[in-house]
Amino acid sequence: MSRRQELATFAGGCFWCMVQPFDLLPGIIKVVSGYTGGHLENPTYKDVKSGGSGHYEAVQITFDPEIFSYQRLLDLYWPQIDPTDDGGQFHDRGDSYRTAIFYHTEEQKKLAEASKQAVADSGRFKKPIVTKILPASIFYPAEDYHQDFYKKNPGEYKEDRKKSGRDEFIKEYWG
Repeated sequence: MSRRQELATFAGGCFWCMVQPFDLLPGIIKVVSGYTGGHLENPTYKDVKSGGSGHYEAVQITFDPEIFSYQRLLDLYWPQIDPTDDGGQFHDRGDSYRTAIFYHTEEQKKLAEASKQAVADSGRFKKPIVTKILPASIFYPAEDYHQDFYKKNPGEYKEDRKKSGRDEFIKEYWG
Protein backbone atom coordinates (compact mmCIF):
# COMPACT_ATOMS: atom_id res chain seq x y z
CA MET A 1 0.00 0.00 0.00
CA SER A 2 1.65 3.20 -1.11
CA ARG A 3 1.22 6.30 0.94
CA ARG A 4 1.03 9.85 -0.29
CA GLN A 5 4.23 11.78 0.25
CA GLU A 6 5.02 15.48 0.37
CA LEU A 7 8.09 17.47 1.33
CA ALA A 8 8.45 20.22 3.90
CA THR A 9 11.71 22.15 4.29
CA PHE A 10 12.53 24.23 7.37
CA ALA A 11 15.61 26.15 8.48
CA GLY A 12 15.78 26.72 12.21
CA GLY A 13 19.42 27.21 13.08
CA CYS A 14 21.58 24.18 13.74
CA PHE A 15 20.02 21.29 11.84
CA TRP A 16 21.00 18.84 14.58
CA CYS A 17 18.38 20.45 16.81
CA MET A 18 15.72 20.49 14.11
CA VAL A 19 15.56 16.74 13.43
CA GLN A 20 14.45 15.33 16.78
CA PRO A 21 11.22 17.38 17.19
CA PHE A 22 9.88 15.98 13.90
CA ASP A 23 11.43 12.53 13.91
CA LEU A 24 9.47 9.43 14.91
CA LEU A 25 6.02 11.05 14.69
CA PRO A 26 3.19 9.20 12.94
CA GLY A 27 3.13 10.17 9.27
CA ILE A 28 6.73 11.41 9.23
CA ILE A 29 8.56 9.19 6.77
CA LYS A 30 12.04 10.69 7.10
CA VAL A 31 13.89 13.81 8.22
CA VAL A 32 17.11 14.70 6.40
CA SER A 33 19.63 17.36 7.47
CA GLY A 34 21.05 19.42 4.64
CA TYR A 35 21.67 22.70 2.90
CA THR A 36 19.37 24.83 0.75
CA GLY A 37 18.69 28.33 -0.47
CA GLY A 38 22.20 29.17 -1.63
CA HIS A 39 24.15 29.50 -4.84
CA LEU A 40 26.97 26.95 -4.45
CA GLU A 41 26.38 23.55 -6.03
CA ASN A 42 27.02 20.49 -3.83
CA PRO A 43 28.12 22.46 -0.77
CA THR A 44 29.98 20.85 2.10
CA TYR A 45 29.46 21.61 5.77
CA LYS A 46 32.66 23.67 5.67
CA ASP A 47 31.35 25.70 2.70
CA VAL A 48 28.06 26.43 4.45
CA LYS A 49 29.55 27.15 7.87
CA SER A 50 32.05 29.62 6.36
CA GLY A 51 29.11 31.67 5.12
CA GLY A 52 30.14 31.95 1.48
CA SER A 53 27.64 29.50 -0.02
CA GLY A 54 24.43 31.39 0.74
CA HIS A 55 22.86 28.17 2.03
CA TYR A 56 20.84 27.67 5.18
CA GLU A 57 21.25 24.63 7.39
CA ALA A 58 17.83 23.02 7.06
CA VAL A 59 15.83 19.85 7.47
CA GLN A 60 13.76 18.30 4.73
CA ILE A 61 10.85 16.26 5.99
CA THR A 62 9.09 13.64 3.89
CA PHE A 63 5.62 13.18 5.31
CA ASP A 64 2.23 11.67 4.60
CA PRO A 65 -0.21 14.61 4.67
CA GLU A 66 -3.15 12.32 5.36
CA ILE A 67 -1.54 11.33 8.68
CA PHE A 68 0.42 14.46 9.60
CA SER A 69 -0.68 17.66 7.88
CA TYR A 70 1.58 20.49 6.71
CA GLN A 71 -0.27 22.76 9.14
CA ARG A 72 0.74 20.48 12.02
CA LEU A 73 4.35 20.64 10.79
CA LEU A 74 4.17 24.44 10.85
CA ASP A 75 2.64 24.35 14.33
CA LEU A 76 5.59 22.23 15.44
CA TYR A 77 8.20 24.33 13.59
CA TRP A 78 7.56 27.75 15.16
CA PRO A 79 8.14 26.68 18.80
CA GLN A 80 11.61 25.33 17.86
CA ILE A 81 13.00 28.77 16.89
CA ASP A 82 13.44 32.42 17.79
CA PRO A 83 11.59 33.94 14.82
CA THR A 84 12.83 37.45 15.71
CA ASP A 85 16.56 36.79 15.25
CA ASP A 86 17.93 37.47 11.75
CA GLY A 87 21.55 36.86 12.76
CA GLY A 88 21.31 33.14 13.45
CA GLN A 89 19.79 31.05 16.20
CA PHE A 90 20.86 31.03 19.82
CA HIS A 91 24.64 30.56 20.07
CA ASP A 92 24.93 29.68 16.37
CA ARG A 93 25.55 32.94 14.50
CA GLY A 94 25.70 33.67 10.79
CA ASP A 95 23.55 33.49 7.69
CA SER A 96 23.56 29.68 7.52
CA TYR A 97 21.77 29.58 10.89
CA ARG A 98 18.91 31.95 9.99
CA THR A 99 15.32 30.74 9.99
CA ALA A 100 13.17 30.16 6.92
CA ILE A 101 10.27 28.11 5.66
CA PHE A 102 10.88 26.83 2.13
CA TYR A 103 7.55 26.10 0.47
CA HIS A 104 7.10 23.40 -2.18
CA THR A 105 3.58 24.33 -3.32
CA GLU A 106 1.36 27.41 -3.41
CA GLU A 107 -0.77 25.81 -0.70
CA GLN A 108 2.29 25.47 1.55
CA LYS A 109 3.17 29.12 0.86
CA LYS A 110 -0.33 30.24 1.83
CA LEU A 111 -0.30 28.17 5.03
CA ALA A 112 3.23 29.32 5.94
CA GLU A 113 2.33 32.98 5.47
CA ALA A 114 -0.82 32.58 7.57
CA SER A 115 1.12 30.79 10.33
CA LYS A 116 3.76 33.55 10.33
CA GLN A 117 1.03 36.16 10.64
CA ALA A 118 -0.53 34.21 13.51
CA VAL A 119 2.83 34.18 15.34
CA ALA A 120 3.18 37.94 14.73
CA ASP A 121 -0.38 38.59 15.95
CA SER A 122 0.04 36.40 19.04
CA GLY A 123 1.75 39.15 21.04
CA ARG A 124 4.33 36.58 22.16
CA PHE A 125 7.21 38.67 20.78
CA LYS A 126 7.96 42.38 21.06
CA LYS A 127 10.29 42.36 18.02
CA PRO A 128 9.14 41.71 14.42
CA ILE A 129 9.00 38.17 13.03
CA VAL A 130 11.89 37.91 10.55
CA THR A 131 11.62 34.25 9.51
CA LYS A 132 11.56 34.25 5.72
CA ILE A 133 9.11 32.30 3.58
CA LEU A 134 10.94 31.31 0.40
CA PRO A 135 10.36 29.02 -2.58
CA ALA A 136 12.05 25.66 -2.13
CA SER A 137 15.17 25.15 -4.21
CA ILE A 138 17.67 22.34 -4.54
CA PHE A 139 18.19 20.57 -1.22
CA TYR A 140 21.62 19.02 -0.68
CA PRO A 141 21.72 16.34 2.02
CA ALA A 142 24.45 16.99 4.57
CA GLU A 143 27.31 14.58 5.15
CA ASP A 144 26.40 11.23 6.75
CA TYR A 145 27.79 12.14 10.17
CA HIS A 146 25.19 14.94 10.43
CA GLN A 147 22.24 12.63 9.75
CA ASP A 148 20.32 11.58 12.89
CA PHE A 149 23.05 13.23 14.95
CA TYR A 150 20.91 13.22 18.09
CA LYS A 151 20.68 9.41 17.89
CA LYS A 152 24.29 8.70 16.88
CA ASN A 153 25.92 11.14 19.36
CA PRO A 154 23.42 11.64 22.18
CA GLY A 155 25.96 13.02 24.65
CA GLU A 156 27.42 15.60 22.26
CA TYR A 157 23.93 16.50 21.03
CA LYS A 158 22.60 17.10 24.55
CA GLU A 159 25.68 19.14 25.52
CA ASP A 160 25.51 21.30 22.38
CA ARG A 161 21.80 21.86 22.79
CA LYS A 162 22.24 22.76 26.46
CA LYS A 163 25.01 25.30 25.67
CA SER A 164 23.00 26.85 22.83
CA GLY A 165 20.30 28.47 24.97
CA ARG A 166 17.61 27.00 22.70
CA ASP A 167 15.75 25.09 25.41
CA GLU A 168 15.64 28.08 27.80
CA PHE A 169 14.26 30.26 25.01
CA ILE A 170 11.64 27.67 24.05
CA LYS A 171 10.54 27.34 27.66
CA GLU A 172 10.33 31.12 28.17
CA TYR A 173 8.54 32.03 24.94
CA TRP A 174 6.64 28.91 23.95
CA GLY A 175 5.94 27.30 27.32
